Amino acid sequence: MKIASDQSTGTFVALPGETEALKARVAARVVAIRPLTPVDRASFPDEAGDATQFSRADVDIDFPLDAIGTDLSALMTIAIGGVFSIKGMTGIRIVDMKLPLEFAAAHLGPQFGVSGSFALTGVRGRPIIGTIVKPALGLRPHETAEMVGELIEAGVDFIKDDEKLMSPAYSSLKDRVAAVMPKILDHEQKTGKKVMYAFGISHADPDEMMRNHDRVLEAGGNCAVVNINSIGFGGLAFLRKRSGLVLHAHRNGWDILTRHAGLGFEFSVWQQFWRLLGVDQFQINGIRVKYWEPDDSFVRSYKAVTTPLFSDRDVALPVIGSGQWGGQAPDTIAATGGSTNLLYLCGGGIVSHPGGPGAGVKAVKQAWEAAVAGVPLEAYAKDHPELRQSIEKFADGKAA
Repeated sequence: MKIASDQSTGTFVALPGETEALKARVAARVVAIRPLTPVDRASFPDEAGDATQFSRADVDIDFPLDAIGTDLSALMTIAIGGVFSIKGMTGIRIVDMKLPLEFAAAHLGPQFGVSGSFALTGVRGRPIIGTIVKPALGLRPHETAEMVGELIEAGVDFIKDDEKLMSPAYSSLKDRVAAVMPKILDHEQKTGKKVMYAFGISHADPDEMMRNHDRVLEAGGNCAVVNINSIGFGGLAFLRKRSGLVLHAHRNGWDILTRHAGLGFEFSVWQQFWRLLGVDQFQINGIRVKYWEPDDSFVRSYKAVTTPLFSDRDVALPVIGSGQWGGQAPDTIAATGGSTNLLYLCGGGIVSHPGGPGAGVKAVKQAWEAAVAGVPLEAYAKDHPELRQSIEKFADGKAA
């Protein structure tokens, strides 16, 4: 009741203007309470006092559309954002959110999404195989282009700038685009296949970010990395309205909002904002990642991104990454229900292959061929040396 009151019509004292008619129109309401198992530790320890056991419950709160409208900043502020400041709460986590159909009409959603990503890369019947230019920082444009050339010759489908690489002095976006795009376009002329390269265009100034976008588009590029937490709702909305590029969302900074199990947000809630705003591809980690996230969290994230909010049009392409190499392919296809509608993104798992980045691409493709066919990787590796080398190198989990 405290959350419903504080986040709609109420405050810390009774208000003369808070009439029954007003509350009937715009007050939030608690509509269900489902008790959960108590715990012996508070998520906000300073609110615990002398208590040694803490009651928990899943609580459904309805917010009237009249009170929020379809503005996503209002939704974040009113329905979600302020709850964490309420005194006396020993823990709060937003675990689900269901939006009315009015939100679908109010926001553009993905421009390319799953079908557009596969069409632009020319991939069918398997995941899009991608990699990240490594080292993440330090390579100069011509060095980046040399690596790109080797990767595209090996048959990679997708390459991206690391999220930390935007436009530093030693590798400005202008110079990087000028060095990389001729490699992409020359390969397209020779083979008909255009490798998708996602350039980092994020910038705090929306106008500068659009200039970055235009530079990539004018050079023949078709994808951009956007650090969504860094540019914010307004930055992404501004970009999406004017964009001609596939928007690849990197969620760096997300972990601080979710890592504590008793605080923050579930990804299933948070990702809805960014899909409505228009991201086409969404990074969600993967199986046996190098970071903190457990496998079951990845499975929930995959389900969230691939479940329509209102229609298939608003589904984003799940991007599976973080310490990935071909070894996780069988478990990944099992965890996703046999789907290959995903972008499988390997950094060190490709570029650190003993035979070089080109062999790394082949090894990951071979792993997915085996996984789709239901053949154990060790058996498939007997006739595929790149996969065999990959297993020897990365089976101990050091593909980061």
